[in-house]
Amino acid sequence: MGVPKRKTSKMRLRMRKAANRWRGSQLNKCPQCGSSVPSHIACPSCGYYRGRQVLTLESK
Repeated sequence: MGVPKRKTSKMRLRMRKAANRWRGSQLNKCPQCGSSVPSHIACPSCGYYRGRQVLTLESK
């Protein structure tokens, strides 16, 4: 089994661990209504996705 020849420095260790951090979900603005929507998902408030109406929403 491989054994490290040198001690891993704090900087190298932290740089390696920084690549695995949790970045959270990406929120974009809907171009039709301006509400915050996760990427690759149709807007729940207006029903548009990529400039097309994909959900029919009933007005109350």
